[in-house]
Amino acid sequence: MSDISRVRATMIGLSAVLMWATLGLFGAGSGAVPPFLLNAMCFGISGLLALSLVTAMGKLDRLKQPPRVWAFGTLGLFGFHFFYFTAIRNASPVDANLINYTWPLLIVVFSAFLPGEHLRVHHVIGTVLGLIGAALLITGGDGISFSGGSAIGYGAAVLSSLFWSSYSVLSRRLGQVPTEAVAGFCLMTSLLSVVCHLIWEETVWPQDMLEWGSVIALALFPVGLAFFTWDIGVKRGDIQVLGAAAYSAPLLSTLLLIAFGFGALTLPVIIACVAITVGAVIAAKDMLFQKSAPGTAAE
Repeated sequence: MSDISRVRATMIGLSAVLMWATLGLFGAGSGAVPPFLLNAMCFGISGLLALSLVTAMGKLDRLKQPPRVWAFGTLGLFGFHFFYFTAIRNASPVDANLINYTWPLLIVVFSAFLPGEHLRVHHVIGTVLGLIGAALLITGGDGISFSGGSAIGYGAAVLSSLFWSSYSVLSRRLGQVPTEAVAGFCLMTSLLSVVCHLIWEETVWPQDMLEWGSVIALALFPVGLAFFTWDIGVKRGDIQVLGAAAYSAPLLSTLLLIAFGFGALTLPVIIACVAITVGAVIAAKDMLFQKSAPGTAAE
């Protein structure tokens, strides 16, 4: 695969980070819909839309994958959300979010074990800066206490981080599995979320057009298209750059919430902005500042 195609795949993967930045805004707009029901609705809508598109393109056969692939994809998507929701219910959401957001760092570290990948110092420096910035955003600069929850909550937060980082890195080993298969993973995740909702939650539907619109927006982008573009990125792009750049998601999410009146621009947010931006540039320096080979057209 050429450098150009690797860069293009990385850029496609980065679009997932941009879409995940809207999670906070659309999530706030979705009202009091409980997490597993919201998960079931969003993955159900996105999965059905993707399945319709795959069918229309005559590529339905691409969903015919071995059981191990179905298990891997479903456990990756559902496992992450299951343990994340468990974490925020059994520990302080601030603490749970902070532990959960170690997944970009773990992606960068785990990627060192992939064939053909090399973990360099600037990848680690850039990702650690991103983690520092994310910690500032999540804690508001008030420090870290880890005193507001149970062992179950903290353990679930660790597992959510491990599930998503492992899913992202191991997807590279399943590069032959077409991205269209993600449609099936979404539908299975929706089904399992329905089961969890019926067991643990009281049903609360969206109450008005704004809330329904927010649910649909979630399903179309951060809990829909983003998983397909992320799949392309981690399978064919620069996985270290994607891991470091993922820390821009909480930053952009915070800035969006501020822009729409759900927060204020504070000093910790400004410092976090600088740390995450500098970190992403450092981690991506090979891709950003690489010299084109003679005869290679720049895009």
